[in-house]
Amino acid sequence: MTTLRDAAMTSKAWPFEEARRVLKRYEKKDPDKGHVLFETGYGPSGLPHIGTFGEVARTTMIRRAFELISDIPTRLICFSDDMDGMRKVPENVPQQEMMQGHLQLPLTAVPDPFGTHDSFGDHNNAMLRRFLDTFGFDYEFVSATDYYRSGRFDETLLRAAEKYDEIMAVMLASLREERQQTYSCFLPISPRTGRVLYVPITHVDAKAGTITFVEDGQETTLPVTGGQVKLQWKPDFGARWAALDVDFEMYGKDHSTNTPIYDGICKILGGRPPEHFTYELFLDQHGQKISKSKGNGLSIDEWLTYAATESLSYFMYQKPKSAKRMYFDVIPKAVDEYHQQLRAWPDQTPDQQLSNPVWHIHGGDVPASDMVVPFQMLLNLAAVAGQTGKEGLWGFIRRYAPDASPETHPDLDAAAGFALRYFTDFVAPTRTFRASTDIERRAMEDLAARLSAWDQPADPEALQSMVFAIGKDHGFEPLRDWFAALYQVLLGADQGPRFGGFIALYGIDETRALIETALSGHLAGTPA
Repeated sequence: MTTLRDAAMTSKAWPFEEARRVLKRYEKKDPDKGHVLFETGYGPSGLPHIGTFGEVARTTMIRRAFELISDIPTRLICFSDDMDGMRKVPENVPQQEMMQGHLQLPLTAVPDPFGTHDSFGDHNNAMLRRFLDTFGFDYEFVSATDYYRSGRFDETLLRAAEKYDEIMAVMLASLREERQQTYSCFLPISPRTGRVLYVPITHVDAKAGTITFVEDGQETTLPVTGGQVKLQWKPDFGARWAALDVDFEMYGKDHSTNTPIYDGICKILGGRPPEHFTYELFLDQHGQKISKSKGNGLSIDEWLTYAATESLSYFMYQKPKSAKRMYFDVIPKAVDEYHQQLRAWPDQTPDQQLSNPVWHIHGGDVPASDMVVPFQMLLNLAAVAGQTGKEGLWGFIRRYAPDASPETHPDLDAAAGFALRYFTDFVAPTRTFRASTDIERRAMEDLAARLSAWDQPADPEALQSMVFAIGKDHGFEPLRDWFAALYQVLLGADQGPRFGGFIALYGIDETRALIETALSGHLAGTPA
């Protein structure tokens, strides 16, 4: 009998493909450090966005896959480059003028414009940890400021001083001639202003472990250790891999051209480059790259205002090598597809289960779905139920599923609240009802008549067959034009649920009344 571990060794699900690459690193010998180290990076120059969450979620999926195929212990660290100098003020934070006065200070030395933490870097780090904790991730948070100042990077920094010329050769080959004249892989922290200085280094004393530079005409020498110097971000990437012995890290496609630089510097510093995975970028509603400084695109809090955490994890699992447009309109589809996969899970073979996103979202401990009504259906129900609140929706839900209640179906209860919020904020303001054409009117009158005569149980499939037959009887070609008419005339939307299921949920008499109201012109505002 095929075990899950056997199936995992051949699974084509992308987390298992990545996990097997990590395992191959240690096919001859287990890691000397006693564990496999997964890392994600975060630049706290702006408020954390959903792409940052995506890195941790996807890396966690690979880590879980690895733990199924290997008994080697694992760790996941989330590394914050919070000693980086603030090069520009993010557009989505308060006190812009105050922030402008602290440019080039390390992010952990910039005052917090929100007034809640010791620094802007600390504020953003706290936001990141809160987001990650909301999803229950098992991770260790690491601050670059702490590691530089505590001496944990000292050995690597001293080695960088010894290998300065080799590191500079790698970097200079990647820079334009003008940039080459002033570039140094070391960035001193000014003893006078505390700012991160982008200045040429006039001398590196590898034996003493110091660098010398000129600031405002004054020559200064600093040790590279103890947090008085940091590395430029590209060398810092490779140095971090070497210092921590990182085994896996993923990053966005915009980093892909730098991979040889990161790897090369890691090797120069005596490390073994990790396995890396490049994902496509997240885009906002206009197709632009999501940016921390602009604050465009969806935030994690915004997603969680309208859907449960698992739906976001499901979205992150899908096609990481494809660019993903992230706007509010992707949420309903993600919710419903996630629950479709939950329902499919119990009847699947081990191979199929390992390719099911829910295995990777829940680490194999997959719950049952209690969403007896799809999220999209709840949205359409909200459209016709009026201002009845969640209890009003439950009145319809209980008719459709008499055994369901908020206590027995908590996910459905939460989804009802999410659907009402989503409908109010996004669907209601954009709804446009139209009047029916002559052929549509005749078909809808036929549907209303058949509903009046309906004497069978309100079975969704039987009702769907009836609606389907009416479309064919009235000559709709293609048939989807009939369903589009129902959505546009009755619901004010271009798309909608399986209409038979909607009738069963909303009610036969209620649907007939809705048709009569629409045909009277009251919904479209054009009386018949």
